[in-house]
Amino acid sequence: MSLDKGALKTTIVQLLTDMLEKEENSIEEFADRLSTAIDDYTKGAKIVYASGLTSATGGAVTGTFNGNIE
Repeated sequence: MSLDKGALKTTIVQLLTDMLEKEENSIEEFADRLSTAIDDYTKGAKIVYASGLTSATGGAVTGTFNGNIE
């Protein structure tokens, strides 16, 4: 799955709309819901590795990562 900025934006807009409609402020609820939205968004990241890294058997990985995050 790749990152979907539009879906994150929609989630944040809905969160803000919900918070504006509440009778009482809830900083804790806002923080919880926003952090969950960000967490869900970042967990959707896909790392695409093309080339560039090598390792000796049982050794450290070296080189330059050639790829991207989607």
